[in-house]
Amino acid sequence: MKNLLFILTGLFVSSVASQGQQVMTEASTGTANIKMVKVKQGKFLMGSIGYRQDYDERPAHAVKISSSFNMSATEITNAQYEQFDPTHKKYRGLHGLSTNDDDAVIMVDFAEAVAYCAWLSKKENKNYRLPTEAEWEYACRAGTFTAFFTGDGLPAAQQNSQETMWTIKPVSLRVGQHGANPWGLYDMHGNVEEWCLDWYGPYLPASVTDPVGRASGLYRVTRGGSFGTPVRFLRSSNRSAMIPADKNWLVGFRIVEGNLPSGKALPGLTSPVQKFVEQQKFVWPKPAGAAAAKAVYLDPLPFVLKPQNPDSLMMYDHNHCPAITWCPNGDLLAVWFSTDEESGREMEILSSRLRKGKNAWDQPSLFFKVPDRNMTGSSLLMNPANSTLYFMNGVEAAGSWQHLAMVQRTSEDNGASWSDPQLADPHHQMGNQVIAGMFATREGYLIQAADAVPGGQGGTALHISKDFGKTWQRTRKDTLTPSFVAGGSGGLIAGIHAGVVQLNNGDLMALGRGNNIEENTADGPRMPMSISKDTGSTWQYLASPFPPIAGGQRLVLKRMNEGALLLISFTNHPSDQKKGMIFKDKKGASFTGYGMYAALSYDDGKTWPVRKLITQGAPKYMYGGAWTGYFEMDPMHAEPRGYLAITQSPDNMIHLLSSANHYRMNLKWLETPNDPVASAIEK
Repeated sequence: MKNLLFILTGLFVSSVASQGQQVMTEASTGTANIKMVKVKQGKFLMGSIGYRQDYDERPAHAVKISSSFNMSATEITNAQYEQFDPTHKKYRGLHGLSTNDDDAVIMVDFAEAVAYCAWLSKKENKNYRLPTEAEWEYACRAGTFTAFFTGDGLPAAQQNSQETMWTIKPVSLRVGQHGANPWGLYDMHGNVEEWCLDWYGPYLPASVTDPVGRASGLYRVTRGGSFGTPVRFLRSSNRSAMIPADKNWLVGFRIVEGNLPSGKALPGLTSPVQKFVEQQKFVWPKPAGAAAAKAVYLDPLPFVLKPQNPDSLMMYDHNHCPAITWCPNGDLLAVWFSTDEESGREMEILSSRLRKGKNAWDQPSLFFKVPDRNMTGSSLLMNPANSTLYFMNGVEAAGSWQHLAMVQRTSEDNGASWSDPQLADPHHQMGNQVIAGMFATREGYLIQAADAVPGGQGGTALHISKDFGKTWQRTRKDTLTPSFVAGGSGGLIAGIHAGVVQLNNGDLMALGRGNNIEENTADGPRMPMSISKDTGSTWQYLASPFPPIAGGQRLVLKRMNEGALLLISFTNHPSDQKKGMIFKDKKGASFTGYGMYAALSYDDGKTWPVRKLITQGAPKYMYGGAWTGYFEMDPMHAEPRGYLAITQSPDNMIHLLSSANHYRMNLKWLETPNDPVASAIEK
């Protein structure tokens, strides 16, 4: 393939390769003491073949840089930045990083980097700015066509802890500690990521002169990768980007001195838009009389569909962690993540729509993706109080899902278009792994649960907005150490992936996975229940009457339109085949059922008199996606696991998503016992 690129580019290639032998000259600024390297004009091949996760690097295309420019030999350091903003010194040593004068500055957002350039321009009476994305890759490649300026690989001597960090490891960020590229530029592969001037957007398949990116967009380009980044993301062509207001310990910047290139900006980009979305308000039929008394259960629908045109959408193999809401126009909207690995940077949020009156979900489409960032955890809510759809998602600074910020978007046109991403919680930290199930309290507050830890034990944090999502606060009190035992208390909900509801007395109640409460009974550990009397600041723990759940399983807990509390969970983990739950059939006889079940409480969780296995009809094989895979559904076996999400539309239909399937039912069906199972009933 490399030979093919050489053939296609012809004489263009040889001219660039020879340019790589040029010796770059150096200069220095005045009082700022920033060494600059002169980068001469020339041509290069930008991008790559763009396989799979790197699809945004294609097509490789010829770029001409028509004017020389000066680029800082290293990233801007603490000492250099603090001349502009002395208060920034408070970030020195954050997570044990960037402590010294000559360490690369971190914790700088895009606007602050631009402001530094403006300050320095005025101070030195020169024109300083951030590099364009094309200038950055041109300077990084330094006349090479290989993945790195060092060749096809990056030698260990050029690396700085190049691994995805679950726990941040203090490393030196001193600039210039690794060898320079052939043009005299240091730290182009790693150390810290660097802001570029461009709005992020796809490349066009044509040669271009002096490109400047898009006229507008959602994300600003970052380049070069950082410490704590696997080597493959340090390649010369690798593209990353961030929400401009995001600041974290992986990103800094370097500067350019010279006029802005004269190229014309490409058309601006906005959030992905779903097409042909009906905007007429739908009058949801309110069931009454015989209709309200009729039990309704409809066959499950797959909602995670493979694209009919794979070239139109990058969809990965692992599709999981859904959220769902109803829309005022009568549609249902679902989102989920698609990835190769749950800790991967390729993770993206896809969406589909079940349109009013239809019995098949739309083809999937891209819904939300910050380039090269892990995107774990989504939530959706239609809030009738202000006719607004809310979407919340986690966004990592790197890979994994431990240090997530929380990002919010809203829609007032049935999800056809969405606001620009806003940082609901800008701190990349534990406690921001969003869980489907945002809801509004009777006071009008929005409540969003988020896993407090990245593992299976450790609890759930709560975030609250009292102004329709304009601002969010985290209710956890860090001074309270949870004691997840019956009668214990703490600042977190017991269990991850918690479902939360408001009780009639104003308290909050939650059920979660993990942190199981031990009981001295033959039934063994119980799913933990948590109660808060102060809107989530503190929680009291007790054992619920339900069995615990484990890997690949997530429960839902919801207050139904009719007033009852609804729990949907699983009788046992598939690895424990001996267990199940006892259910009653229509004749009052007992049988053991396995898999997904519903429980109803009419007294705010004190008792749960209704328990029903969510299955109906003749035995059949089904596919549950993600961690579930194939399973057989029959009168005693429901879906064995999955990440559940739920909404109840104004017509009182319950819409339940597992990792791949959409179940539809009403309250009357849940209240109707399972059908008898003839010879298989256990008396």
